[in-house]
Formats: sequence, C-alpha cells, structure tokens
Amino acid sequence: MFLKKATFFIILILLIDQISKIYVKTHFVLGEDIQVFNWFKIYFVENKGMAWGTKLSDIFTFIDERTAKTSLTIFRLFAIVGIGYWLQQTLKKQGPNVLVIALIFVFAGALGNIIDSVLYGVLFNDSKTQVASFLATEGGYDTLLHGNVVDMLYFPLWKGYLPEWIPYIGGQYFTFFEPVFNIADIAISIGFVILIFWNKKAFPSQ
Repeated sequence: MFLKKATFFIILILLIDQISKIYVKTHFVLGEDIQVFNWFKIYFVENKGMAWGTKLSDIFTFIDERTAKTSLTIFRLFAIVGIGYWLQQTLKKQGPNVLVIALIFVFAGALGNIIDSVLYGVLFNDSKTQVASFLATEGGYDTLLHGNVVDMLYFPLWKGYLPEWIPYIGGQYFTFFEPVFNIADIAISIGFVILIFWNKKAFPSQ
C-alpha cells in the first residue's frame, strides 16, 4: 500500500512541477516577469547547468559547453536510477518513513528537472524573442539531452547596499534571495532538509 502512496506523491509533485514549467514556457518570453507581491515574482529564466546556474564547463574548463551539458544530463540519468533503486529498496524493506518521505521528494524533484534537460530541447522551440510553442513545426530549440531547465520562482526579499564594514562585499548592491528556482528544486531541498534534521530517524543505528 505504501508503494501506491509513494507513487501517488511522486506523480503529484511531477505534475505540479511540469504544469508550472509548461505554462511559463508557453506564456512567457525568456526574461519576462510578473510582479505577484513586492517580495515575489514569476520570472522566466532557463538554467543550462547545475544548481545556481553553474555549468560543468565552468568547473572543467577543458570540456566544451555541449559536451559538458551532455555529460551532466547523462550523470543525472544515472543518479535518478540510483535514487529510484534506493527508494524501491527502502519501501521493500519497510524502512523508516522519514527516509521514504525524503527520498520521494528528492526523486520527484530530480526527475522533474531531468525531464527538462532530456526532452525540452526537442519539445519546444526557442523562447528568446517569442513565446515558445509545444511541438512547433520548425522543430525544437536543441537536440535530445540538451534542454534547459525552466525556472520561474523569484523571491527578492531584500535589495540594497551592504554596510561598508562587511569584508570583501561591503558597499556592494545585494539582493536576497537572488536565485530563481522551480517546484522540482523545492522538492529536492525539502528532501535534503528532512535528511539533515531528522538524520537519526532516517538512518537509525543498527
């Protein structure tokens, strides 16, 4: 029964993630935003790399960007298989509920972003100067495994100049919270927070 519940929640998180991404992708031009509150915007950006927009080619400068993108997507595919197997085994062995819940969030979130990376390049056309179309007649904006992850949740809670006394960054204009993210990122973060704060319950001593 718990396998059915786990599957239900994974599908639910995936649906919320993908519906929000597809809506933004097919209603916004890249860089467009809508002010919801003073501290919250729907802001359409695309992430070509890892967390915080870091690209694998930025770390390993000897790798060209397309090879780095392909390698990252393939790594993500292997990682999601590993997480899925871990979750399946934990369910099979009736492991701690805390661990199961954390893995559900991490697996669903990772799978949500992998769908973007693997498929969005061929499913949608470019968003740079137009609102993208699903399965456009001219084809997608890139090839399989080279899609960009759609991000849209932006929380600029505070903007201003930092005090001069702060080392290195004093006097600079600063925005908190600067990163733009999506539902899948939130799911992954929730999973990791659960594992960190309820570590002993997730991994009880044998």
